[in-house]
Amino acid sequence: MRDEGKGRVATFSPKVFIPLTHLCRDFCGYCTFRDSPETASCLYMSPEEVLAVARAGQRLGCTEALFTLGERPEQRYPEARRWLADRGYATTLEYLAEMCRLVVEETDLMPHANPGTMSRRELAALQPYNPSMGLMLESTSPRLYEKGGPHEFAPSKRPRVRLRTMELAGELGIPFTTGLLIGIGESRRERIDALLAIRDLQRAHGHIQEVIIQNFRAKPATPMEESENATSEDMLWTLAVARILLGPDINLQAPPNLSAENYETYLSAGINDWGGVSPLTIDFVNPEAPWPALADLKRRTEEQGFELRPRLPVYPEYFLGDETWLSPALRNKAAELTDSDGYVKGGMERYAGRN
Repeated sequence: MRDEGKGRVATFSPKVFIPLTHLCRDFCGYCTFRDSPETASCLYMSPEEVLAVARAGQRLGCTEALFTLGERPEQRYPEARRWLADRGYATTLEYLAEMCRLVVEETDLMPHANPGTMSRRELAALQPYNPSMGLMLESTSPRLYEKGGPHEFAPSKRPRVRLRTMELAGELGIPFTTGLLIGIGESRRERIDALLAIRDLQRAHGHIQEVIIQNFRAKPATPMEESENATSEDMLWTLAVARILLGPDINLQAPPNLSAENYETYLSAGINDWGGVSPLTIDFVNPEAPWPALADLKRRTEEQGFELRPRLPVYPEYFLGDETWLSPALRNKAAELTDSDGYVKGGMERYAGRN
């Protein structure tokens, strides 16, 4: 099915990771990304810091600026509210929109915002500067937010509010990335339920550009530090089921840094993408898991019979010969960065000799 829809090309997005803020109103049982004002080195990245990372990534051939941040920290922390107000912003998402605009206008990179749940107004404010956005569904299991579950103290992880954000993105015509986090207490049947919910949204709006299957990894100093990691067998099963349920045309991804020993085996289960890989910044959500060297990613991909090609944060089918998804400004920028197939100009030779 994968070959029918995607052929023998496997893609990745050369990116920089910009953690705009680690503050978050939620407490998830497995997360080490979130921080509090008492222990954070800074409350938010400054515009100068954002641009410095983006420009450094541009020099290394990156084309994506992945903005990841905590969920609405100003609703929990007065320190966050004051920081934003002192600079003329009412909310974190308002500041995020300005930082995305800055990256679009000052660099060659294209933002991909991943800030959590959003309203229609907030999505629309980000849309002019983001050719794609993302929000992990993770799971639709109600058991995960019951007492003792990993999402008990994370109101934004309720499936209905995350599905609503994804639905609004579809109504606005925003190419969207979502996915599952497996191994946090859900059953295989519940994974199927979540995949079917994603399929329903895709059939309604056609905007689900990518589905990630991410494996849980236990982290020290979290409530789930003693939990078992998701296994490779579970990953292979879930990837294969995702491909079967979502069909040949969906872009299906597995992060290689979370399965360093054998990530190439996931190609046999139907994936066609490795997600964002950075030559500059760590994975701030999984800091214990370094990105693979691009030479290693290329070698392992080719050994499985695939060609590795770099892509933008938005997939070619959403801008190549299609004027319905991106604004003229973003479409023109995408065209400047890509070849006739919609992949990053220069291909893998662009990164020769780089990690």
